[in-house]
Amino acid sequence: MTTNESKPALKIIPLGGLHEIGKNTCVFEINDEIVILDAGLAFPSDGMHGVNIVLPDTTYLRENQHKIKGMIVTHGHEDHIGGIPYHLKQFDIPVIYGPRLAMALLHGKLEEAGVANRTELRTVLPRDIVRIGNSFFVEFIRNTHSIADSFTVALHTPVGVVIHTGDFKIDHTPVDGEFFDLQKLADHGEKGVLCLISDSTNSEVPGQTPSERSVYPNLDRIFSQATGRLMVTTFASSVHRINMILDLAKKHNRIVSVVGRSMLNVIAHSRNLGYIKCEDSLLQPWNVARNMADEKVLILTTGSQGEPLAALTRIANQEHPHIKIKQGDTVVFSANPIPGNTIAVVNTIDKLMIQGANVVYGREKGIHVSGHGCQEDQKLMIALTRPKFFLPVHGEHRMLVKHAQTAQSMGIPAENMVIVDNGDIVELSEDSIAIAGKVPSGIQLVDNAGVVHDNVLKERQQLAEDGVVTVAAAIDWEGQLVAKPEVHLRGVVTSVERSLLQKLAQTTIADILRDRWTEFARSFDTEELDVDWVGLQEHIEQALQRLVRRELQSRPLLVFLMQTPEAPPVKVTGRRRRATARVAS
Repeated sequence: MTTNESKPALKIIPLGGLHEIGKNTCVFEINDEIVILDAGLAFPSDGMHGVNIVLPDTTYLRENQHKIKGMIVTHGHEDHIGGIPYHLKQFDIPVIYGPRLAMALLHGKLEEAGVANRTELRTVLPRDIVRIGNSFFVEFIRNTHSIADSFTVALHTPVGVVIHTGDFKIDHTPVDGEFFDLQKLADHGEKGVLCLISDSTNSEVPGQTPSERSVYPNLDRIFSQATGRLMVTTFASSVHRINMILDLAKKHNRIVSVVGRSMLNVIAHSRNLGYIKCEDSLLQPWNVARNMADEKVLILTTGSQGEPLAALTRIANQEHPHIKIKQGDTVVFSANPIPGNTIAVVNTIDKLMIQGANVVYGREKGIHVSGHGCQEDQKLMIALTRPKFFLPVHGEHRMLVKHAQTAQSMGIPAENMVIVDNGDIVELSEDSIAIAGKVPSGIQLVDNAGVVHDNVLKERQQLAEDGVVTVAAAIDWEGQLVAKPEVHLRGVVTSVERSLLQKLAQTTIADILRDRWTEFARSFDTEELDVDWVGLQEHIEQALQRLVRRELQSRPLLVFLMQTPEAPPVKVTGRRRRATARVAS
């Protein structure tokens, strides 16, 4: 009979989604087999100049890709599937299981990125159980969230059943009639759940998250009061919200023109799968809608988070090629700003108002509800599953701490839970849970050209904050300046005259050439001169950096361009022989 001590521990390694919101990625490993749960992205902060998306560091997965047996996708939000096309360029994933809508959205992403041949997509239905490798049986349990077709998963492993909630709230009146499978959760709780891994996003908020359906009457009232065109923005992936907006448009006798690529994409897939139901005549292209009376038009658009390239942001900036704000337009923000996006959203609202729009926004209007459970939802999840161990995930540090406190209030001992960071290795056995090491973690930044390395980002930040100083100098084989150095300043605020900086740069370079030339130039028996131009350039550049920072009292990026002779002198005669003699002395 196998003893508990001989059983290997299950490793749970979050690579993203801890101490942050976004890029949710979790690794499960046992018996040299790895299953990945979700692989999301996050969006850049203000200081990440030119960066399009932020991904988790996947060094551990690249180094252990021979162990990867498959991936589980819980739902189709970008912070859960957006990183997959990028990861597949670095390592293969044999198979990816997930709900129909998420797989439809993912298929399009993989085709666009040219990596569809690096994996196999398989759709699953509620209560389906799939085998991944020899160590994992994964059971998919319907939950309720702000996107259709969302799952909680139960992982059956050699050490016991581990339930990962995915993103969830407990909505007793879901718009699509797909109820949270609380019975299956309770069934697992009755049989025994070793560990619950649970969404912490709203752990600081008391009470229960309102039903998505509670938004309907408030939107209905706003639509009935609008006399001109209606513009409504929400998360493109909020399929339930979009469904209600389309129903209300029909009720108020308005056609709908959809603007924004991601919104069009989600609606197309959702209609094909039956998650959005409406008559074809309700949806009209802009070239038809623009010719209709204002009170007959509803524009459904992206841009609820003030994203720079989103349709509503371009409209607010008067940069959209077709749509301009009119006096009397009503713009509805059916979404709350994600932390970090508040300033961008407020700026968009201001610009819309300045152009004459009536903008409806704010939590007090009741036109948005969260897709994440508050404290009472979290308590119900714990009460149903009755786990032995508890691991809070998906949230900033204070959210994880608060969720752990809620779990303790439900009777889970403090020693039976851990609060972890990205990269921590959680070892889970039948009798214990503990942090047992760390794998490489952090972020990977991506722009249009590919990965943005740390040194590139640092240079961009330096450029943005203090500008750039360029110094160009030409040096001959005798270690002499051919001409005065050229100095150029871009984005630099200074009272120092460029001519003075040029003179100081010339003095600095000349002093180094006089005092240190023999350290970088050598002549050998063949009388050929060999110069370490790279070492000389680095030495001069460091000296110029010190000069610039001292004189300008700032830290601009310094670029030193050194022009050197094309070919070394083969025979040293006349004046050059004297130079060689000086070098050799």
